Amino acid sequence: MSGGVDSSVAAHLLCEAGHEVIGVFMRHGEQSPVACAAPGVAGASLGPAVVGEAPPQTGWGGAPLAPGTRVLASLPIVAPQRLDHKQGCCSASDAEDARRVAERLDIPFYALNLEQEFGRIIDYFVDEYTRGRTPNPCVACNTWLKFGKLFDYADSVGAEFVATGHYAKLAPQEHDAAGEPALLRGLDGTKDQSYVLFGVERSRLRRMLLPIGGFRKTEIRRLATDMGLRVADKRDSQEICFVTTGRHDEFIRDRRGDDDRDTSGEIVSTDGTVLGHHEGIEGFTIGQRKGLRIAMGDRRFVVRIEPETRRVVIGQRHELARAELTASGVNWLADPPTDPRSCLAQIRYNSSAKPATMTPLPDGRIHVQFDEPQDGVAPGQAVVCYDGERVLGGGWIE
Repeated sequence: MSGGVDSSVAAHLLCEAGHEVIGVFMRHGEQSPVACAAPGVAGASLGPAVVGEAPPQTGWGGAPLAPGTRVLASLPIVAPQRLDHKQGCCSASDAEDARRVAERLDIPFYALNLEQEFGRIIDYFVDEYTRGRTPNPCVACNTWLKFGKLFDYADSVGAEFVATGHYAKLAPQEHDAAGEPALLRGLDGTKDQSYVLFGVERSRLRRMLLPIGGFRKTEIRRLATDMGLRVADKRDSQEICFVTTGRHDEFIRDRRGDDDRDTSGEIVSTDGTVLGHHEGIEGFTIGQRKGLRIAMGDRRFVVRIEPETRRVVIGQRHELARAELTASGVNWLADPPTDPRSCLAQIRYNSSAKPATMTPLPDGRIHVQFDEPQDGVAPGQAVVCYDGERVLGGGWIE
């Protein structure tokens, strides 16, 4: 439970369906610029509700928690004025909102200290940007924590399911060889989050619950209003949860500290003309237009990042177009194909899926050929392949 409207209504729907629900708030340890008077509370991230019957301190019948699980059972939370612009899922006020919802629903509410686990995600985030790639920490968090580490916690308390407020759906698939449910797009196409769930282990789909996937956002807010929840009109999270200032380039440089990786360099045109200088390639991503600080008389976009030379190459929009890509680390949520097949391929969370042909390659890779060239194919981002509304699988763009 993140303190937002989606996870709050998800918990309500689970209670209405007859489940016994344990609300869980995930703390990542990154502090907001505003100090919080409650140690260990400021800076928590979106966390799932864990459905089960046993109290969270122990497993079923009093068995100990999974090794390494750290529970903050008491949550004395202070909600000060925030100095940064970040919205949602991290602040002390978010934790307070989540706790009040849990009290309203009369369910237990606990915070898990996942600072160590979040450290892995942050290291990945910093390393990818330093290499000139564009990471997706939300996919990593869903894969490693929400539908990864949280299953260990669920097992510790005898919980049958892990549930979240994601806009996606699950449906039975009787004809799949593995017999696992299918992951589908959420009903609300403007809020669909199936893209960021592609990395979940297929075997875990049967233990996932996505209560709000069959609703539109307007319906979720209306339900929250009808329940009298103060979070009914709360704004959605729009930033990376652990980058509390909203400036990921500054966060990366601070996190790296005084190492010898100078990532500053030249901004050049596609013909090699030097146009200016930048403080670090971590401040750029493919397709970026704003923040280039280069006056050219027309719009220019980042079309390539060269980590070896530390050059950021900018060009006109048509120079962004790519007809194909290769992705590695593919995770399949359907029976893996053995031959080329038509699909819809999505290259960013906020983009639409486009007709393409995907071809399986050795070593867990795929080749994707688009019917028409696409803008903004960014190494480090995910490409997710769909069959209609169903997620087939996805991987990381090389």
